[in-house]
Amino acid sequence: MPVGEDIGFLPGTEEEKMSPWMGSLDDNMDVLNKPDGESGEWGRAATRDLIRSRIKIKSLNFMRGRTFLNKYLIIDEAQNLTPKQMKTLITRAGPGTKVVCMGNIAQIDTPYLTEGSSGLTYVVDRFKGWAHSGHVTLMRGERSRLADYAGEVL
Repeated sequence: MPVGEDIGFLPGTEEEKMSPWMGSLDDNMDVLNKPDGESGEWGRAATRDLIRSRIKIKSLNFMRGRTFLNKYLIIDEAQNLTPKQMKTLITRAGPGTKVVCMGNIAQIDTPYLTEGSSGLTYVVDRFKGWAHSGHVTLMRGERSRLADYAGEVL
């Protein structure tokens, strides 16, 4: 039984179906992997390939029964998940696994969720005070002044 929305009947493997979600990773790789003059474009491409080979984007649908051992699990766009979906993901963490939930409750675009019912809000509230967790709120955007302004006025 799927945990989230069905990814549909696209042709190809799970990895091929999930590749459109690699765009944000690629955008950030471009920022982090700036040309340094020595390695050139070939070095940048090799670094990108190495990092992409270590990062796996998985569908929420296929998480039941999994156990992540010694992994760094990033749950991106967590504001669009329900508390039940967040529980399903976080309870997959096995020994040595770190879980990072990222999101912005002002950007919820799931029609049946609100700031109060979002899984991200739920996790932050439930883990508050637990010695092994932390919560960071960014006070400003990191994209651009235009993006910050659009977030305020739109």
